[in-house]
Amino acid sequence: MVSTFIDPFTDFGFKKIFGEEASKPHLIDFLNSLLPAYAQIKDLSFKNLEQLPSIENERKAIYDIYCQGKNGEYFIVELQKLKQDFFKDRTLFYATFPIQARIAREVLSYEQEQQAQKGSWNYKLAPVYCIAILDFTFDDDRANMYEIVHKVNLKDQNNNVFSDKLTLMYLEMPNFKKGLEELETRLDKWLFFINNLKDLQSIPELLKDETFSSAFEVAKFSNLDQKGRDLYEYSLKIVRDNFATQQTAFAEGEARGREAGIAEGELNANLKTAGANRSRNRIEYRRVRAERDFLEEFEGRCTPLEMAGFCFYPFALRLSPALLRGRKQAARAEEEVVKDKLIKAWALPILLPRPAYRCGLLK
Repeated sequence: MVSTFIDPFTDFGFKKIFGEEASKPHLIDFLNSLLPAYAQIKDLSFKNLEQLPSIENERKAIYDIYCQGKNGEYFIVELQKLKQDFFKDRTLFYATFPIQARIAREVLSYEQEQQAQKGSWNYKLAPVYCIAILDFTFDDDRANMYEIVHKVNLKDQNNNVFSDKLTLMYLEMPNFKKGLEELETRLDKWLFFINNLKDLQSIPELLKDETFSSAFEVAKFSNLDQKGRDLYEYSLKIVRDNFATQQTAFAEGEARGREAGIAEGELNANLKTAGANRSRNRIEYRRVRAERDFLEEFEGRCTPLEMAGFCFYPFALRLSPALLRGRKQAARAEEEVVKDKLIKAWALPILLPRPAYRCGLLK
């Protein structure tokens, strides 16, 4: 089913509703719902959306809406559909262009005044407001994760406003969940309008005042000419393509994450196995060394044939560390007595071949 109204979260739809000369009353009403009483605007003029840097080869800025109030204040209004890394930095970057433009004009004016000897610039700047309408939320601000409007000023360590020349406002639209019957303020009505316009089939009674009626009329798809419809369809295509690209990136990221997790699991298993092998190797090393010490101890006291008897009885050799453990802690003379008693008692008679009885060990 074709929507009655265009989607304001498209580039074409947003500029159609707020960024044209005929739509100026909508923008003024929307901005005044965000601004404090002392900063209310009565009129404004649209500026060139493409802002060139003051230094050659630097990056330029292209705004969705850029305008100036009658008191000299600047308004930058941006619509951001998809989440973007460093978007906060981007808004700060965009906010510097009106300041750069003002400085460039004042420097030029200063040079002209110097030639006419009329005075100089006193560094006074006009306020800059940067309003970003977001179709996502900031994940890094857990303390205010359910806030809708984030207002940012230059403040000191005591939370007092240091300068009102720069104000950033971020509207996290997914956090706005009010229904028609819950709308209280003018800002509530505008947020509901932006969030739900594409799904509405008619104008709600609560939004039938002059300004909103005009905005609904501008947003009617049936009121677009063929060129406008083509531009709107192209704008929708861009939104769909960006969404598909984002979903593909998410899927690829999840797949890579699973692969990395499997690889890490295999690595941990290999490390665990290697650790177990090292433990077994240490035990085996101690056993072999003890057996070697045992054989070296008796090598000079038995014939080769009798020594061969030891080699055919691994179990007897594995008993040797326990039988001779006292050797390391007692004196050699006492150790010899203990060792001979143990061997004569049960180890050698049971496990060694008969020629061992004729060995010098068993007298």
